[in-house]
Amino acid sequence: MSEHNNTQHDTASPLRETRGVFGLSENAANRIIQLLDSEPAESFFRVMVLGGGCSGFQYDFSIDQKRNGDDLVFIAHGVEVVVDEMSLELIDQAELDYVQDLVGSYFAITNPNATASCGCGTSFSV
Repeated sequence: MSEHNNTQHDTASPLRETRGVFGLSENAANRIIQLLDSEPAESFFRVMVLGGGCSGFQYDFSIDQKRNGDDLVFIAHGVEVVVDEMSLELIDQAELDYVQDLVGSYFAITNPNATASCGCGTSFSV
């Protein structure tokens, strides 16, 4: 196993090299920093893709404290985001953003792999 060149990680759980890329906007990074500020020091932001939703898959965002063997770490704007390998296959080359508009504030993913998405923007198909 080799380490991903641009990642920082706990030496107890080395990261596997990946061909995938996951991006993070500055707005998303700032919001994640705010969310993690009130969490324990070992907490991190996790992005997952789950089966379900009105279009077949749905995005899941959470604060987590446990890393898994297939987790990959992406760092942008000083913020670490963890994505598991299976989810990355569905969101490779995507970018996480934090949107604030009249409807409300929410995390949104711009996913070039999605062939369709639902009106709420939280589920998609490939």
